[in-house]
Amino acid sequence: MTTPISASPTADYYQTDFAASEFCDRRSRVYDAMKPDAIGVLRGMPASGAFDLFRQHNDFYYLCGLEVPHAYLLLDGRTRQTTLYLPPRDPHHERSEGRTLSADDAPALCQLSGVDHVQPLPALEHDLGQAVHVYTPRSPAEAYLACRDTLQHARRMIEADPWDGGPSLETRFENRLKELLPSARISDLSPILDALRLVKSATEVAVMRIAGKLTALAVTEAMRCTRPGLYEYQLAAVADYCFQVNGARGGGYRPIVASGDNIWNPHYYRNDAAVGASDWVLMDYAPDVRNYTSDIGRMWPVSGSYTPWQRELYGFMVDYHKVLLSLIRPGVTAAMIYREADQQLRPRVENTTWSRPSFRKAALEVLVYNRHLTHPVGMAVHDVGDYHEEPLRPGIVLALDPQLWIPDEKIYVRVEDTVVVTETGVENLTADAPLELVDVERVMQEPGLLAARPDLLL
Repeated sequence: MTTPISASPTADYYQTDFAASEFCDRRSRVYDAMKPDAIGVLRGMPASGAFDLFRQHNDFYYLCGLEVPHAYLLLDGRTRQTTLYLPPRDPHHERSEGRTLSADDAPALCQLSGVDHVQPLPALEHDLGQAVHVYTPRSPAEAYLACRDTLQHARRMIEADPWDGGPSLETRFENRLKELLPSARISDLSPILDALRLVKSATEVAVMRIAGKLTALAVTEAMRCTRPGLYEYQLAAVADYCFQVNGARGGGYRPIVASGDNIWNPHYYRNDAAVGASDWVLMDYAPDVRNYTSDIGRMWPVSGSYTPWQRELYGFMVDYHKVLLSLIRPGVTAAMIYREADQQLRPRVENTTWSRPSFRKAALEVLVYNRHLTHPVGMAVHDVGDYHEEPLRPGIVLALDPQLWIPDEKIYVRVEDTVVVTETGVENLTADAPLELVDVERVMQEPGLLAARPDLLL
């Protein structure tokens, strides 16, 4: 963590991971990508009305680091100056919940975030002036426990609901801009921000390194605590404890703790089944650490020892995972990595005496599947941007998530880590979680948190 820039009490209410210079650099790159006569304007997250901890949406946080509801940001490409707009201070509310940053804190906020001006919220309408070209994000704003694909799914459900069908926050904001600036051209800011967010800075990677360590810590502790009769949600609770006792906000997405037949659904979330002695567990859960998360996937036997068929399939996937990990480097495409992995492992797959023909068929299909470098990871678990068709670049963080399916037997196997492409290769951010089968079995023999206080389990 960096040291707060100012000794002002304002700094106590503002993030300390990113220096003002980093936000200035990000905004400068937005100016470079916009048309010279254009402005960019972003709406921050509104208050939720729940007893929750406010979390700013990712694009807004990326450009200024501010965690205040109903904030707005104006990037004026004509002057290359940025203005932050904040609601007025509410003394009555602050007496109950504590201080909230407002335009009264302008000098300190300019210093902390590097913005040029801080104004009261009503000034935004005037400052839009006679803008002729406006950029604003059209993609849904990701906040806590959300990423773009989940928000798009929710939007489709709303639009299909004959009793709802209301416009999104982004559409309502754009419509308001059109009312104020009827002759202005409106463009989508999301592609510009997506491209910037895809490649992480050294400071972003440092925060994600912490998230990766907490992810591995939590999954490892869940392994130790696993025993027949526990419920899936109890293993998720172990992870939540590991996250929050170390300062994370909570989960970066809802926990996937699947046992038995529940494993067949890759994004199973109910977590309400008791784990059986003959089951194995698939766990995929990571924290929200200062607005960044991670991603992981591990599978382990409830009994503490993999069965022969589990060892056969999961062992193969672990080996394939390690081969992919060894091949990730800058300057190559995902397709090149898959071809190189195929060349290494195809002779082994073809020469192995598999216990079932379906296992051999599934293993061969793994070698030709083209989405094992699954998705970007960052402020959202399914982060924005795309790297699948382009050579990998240092700073791209992705989920390395090879998967195997046997539909007729409803068998699904995967092993996942979050990795960052470096100048010379790759760094595994979740490497502390046991990967080798013998290491998983060893960890499962160690006492876990739940064994220390069994009286807490009703």
